[in-house]
Amino acid sequence: PFEGVAWTPRPPQGPPQGCFACIAKAPALRQASPVLSPSSAVYLMESKSCKGDSLRPAVPCKHSVEKKTMTNPTTVIEIYPDTTEVNDYYLWSIFNFVYLNFCCLGFIALAYSLKVRDKKLLNDLNGAVEDAKTARLFNITSSALATFCIILIFIFLRYPLTDY
Repeated sequence: PFEGVAWTPRPPQGPPQGCFACIAKAPALRQASPVLSPSSAVYLMESKSCKGDSLRPAVPCKHSVEKKTMTNPTTVIEIYPDTTEVNDYYLWSIFNFVYLNFCCLGFIALAYSLKVRDKKLLNDLNGAVEDAKTARLFNITSSALATFCIILIFIFLRYPLTDY
């Protein structure tokens, strides 16, 4: 069915030369030689996956001048300090707020604990550490004063003042 058709192998080619912008374009094929008649013309098969083709004219890369003048781009990676190590005392603050809220110190500790969480999300390490210290101080004070009051209540219940 394909009389007069000849298949010619392509010569082996190395990687295509030029920049990606020039190689990625689909180049135009050269016109067939006018001396050959259509019946005796040699039909060559074009592979669409091949970027370097022997039928393509050798066109110098127009981007080669630009490549020489361009500098390599610099990638900047910002490394944030690890804020997971900052303790926010959140559960302790909730416990003090619900059970041991002596003079609203548990509420203040809870407010500072929430500020620590917000500053951790904003990667403000210094502010988070300072607010964590304040939350810990209010939690210790609230726990100590509430525990002291509870102990005093049990002492006065066990030994009423009328005995003295």
